[in-house]
Amino acid sequence: MPGVLIASDRQHHEALRCVFAANGQPVRCCTSAGEARRALCDGDFSLLIVNAPLPDEFGRDLAAQAVHDGLDSILLCAAPQADKVAAGLEKYGVYVLPNPLSRQQAMFALRVIRTGRQRMRRILEQNVRLTKRLDEARVVSQAKCVLARCCGMTEEQAHHAIEKRAMDARVSSREAALEILKNYE
Repeated sequence: MPGVLIASDRQHHEALRCVFAANGQPVRCCTSAGEARRALCDGDFSLLIVNAPLPDEFGRDLAAQAVHDGLDSILLCAAPQADKVAAGLEKYGVYVLPNPLSRQQAMFALRVIRTGRQRMRRILEQNVRLTKRLDEARVVSQAKCVLARCCGMTEEQAHHAIEKRAMDARVSSREAALEILKNYE
């Protein structure tokens, strides 16, 4: 199960661990951005919490890089700075929350992140399905062109020939089309 990585000064580790350790996810704490980057390379994490500022950098770059690498990322910063920091990190997909953070705010943020992750997963699954359909249509279209060119068939006749070959061989239209392409080219 992917875990939670917390980058913060040592004195806040336990409080952040209690707030963000949900559903029994493993939690690892780091005290600097460099240590967090090494942990990201070594571990399996789904969420990065950056309690800014860190001793070696503010934490913006670390949070943005984590999102780029496929993690969800929350940057906690002082309330007066939160809006300004959020404006700069919105385009990367980093969630910025004001510090001090209540447990309610943290739980709400986690629910928003989980909801967004579910929506993204459905979109990616749909993208895979549509890509497969487009690939099949492309291959079938190429096979129709080959049949039209080599056998003098119309598009409708070529389509019927591909469907018949697929049914007779008990394969998909794509596989039948690939076989035609292999035979004629």
